[in-house]
Amino acid sequence: MKVLVTGGMGYIGSHTCIQLLEAGFTPVIFDNLYNSKATVNERIRLVTGQTVEFIQGDIRDKALLVKTLEQHNIDAVIHFAGLKAVGESVEKPLEYYDNNVNGTLVLVDAMRDAGVTRLVFSSSATVYGDPHTVPITEDFPTSATNPYGRSKLMVEECLTDFQLANPDWSITLLRYFNPVGSHPSGQLGEDPQGIPNNLMPFVSQVAVGRREYLSVFGDDYPTPDGTGVRDYIHVMDLADGHIAALQRVGIQSGLHIFNLGTGNGSSVLDMVKAFEQASGKSIAYKIAPRRPGDIAECWADPAKAYAELGWKATRTLQQMTEDTWRWQSENPKGYPE
Repeated sequence: MKVLVTGGMGYIGSHTCIQLLEAGFTPVIFDNLYNSKATVNERIRLVTGQTVEFIQGDIRDKALLVKTLEQHNIDAVIHFAGLKAVGESVEKPLEYYDNNVNGTLVLVDAMRDAGVTRLVFSSSATVYGDPHTVPITEDFPTSATNPYGRSKLMVEECLTDFQLANPDWSITLLRYFNPVGSHPSGQLGEDPQGIPNNLMPFVSQVAVGRREYLSVFGDDYPTPDGTGVRDYIHVMDLADGHIAALQRVGIQSGLHIFNLGTGNGSSVLDMVKAFEQASGKSIAYKIAPRRPGDIAECWADPAKAYAELGWKATRTLQQMTEDTWRWQSENPKGYPE
């Protein structure tokens, strides 16, 4: 089965390509390299011994998408491509709506033209807004507290309407919680361009000497230690969730929605302590004001994914931090250009 992976050079996309290959699928990567590097493909080859076809292109380029889907006889699409930083989205809302919403609509239009009717969409737990309680189940009301989350929610609504109008399509919405960790080989990991927006790459860059200290945004939340609590999931578990979705519901028409999380919440300071243990390094941090759009706590009830996909997260917080440190210490400057 051939799978087009948009954003396949990115953090989650690249790890998913490895798991696709391991599961016997043939991924084809489509990426504009806006926030990733082409050398990722060489790392995928080093880990798997297989070469993945790569097309450099933008998901807003419909003609190139149709050509790619048809020429490669694509059976399904996993759609990761998009912008993903909450803070940046507040500053650049138009870019987020153009890339994330418009880009997805162009992709689906191209799929329709090419006769490809199976889509797995990389959504986010941000579509739950500020949840009234935790853990979060898939039937919680949706809302958004920032343009990034709103762009994901808009795409979900567009895809829901589209699937209703096209009942032969299989569309799966995977709502991720907080992906961390790296491939256990140390060959692939998270390599943000510029200043990291997510906690773990920032912590690991402090540990390796690239950053002076970590800013902890808010220590006055109603949580056990005052810092934000999130559901951190190993990127390899997350990648496996995509394979399970393709195998179980990707072959069934309908709209399928799943949380991908561990069901456990960890605070920012919990993660700092776990990383200090994994790396043997002391992590300097300073308390900073809360960020606009952030919420106090957020973790998943992943029971539905286990019941319907046979999937659950199995990797521990220790594995997440050890794998992150292995990647960062062996690749202190990320991927080579």
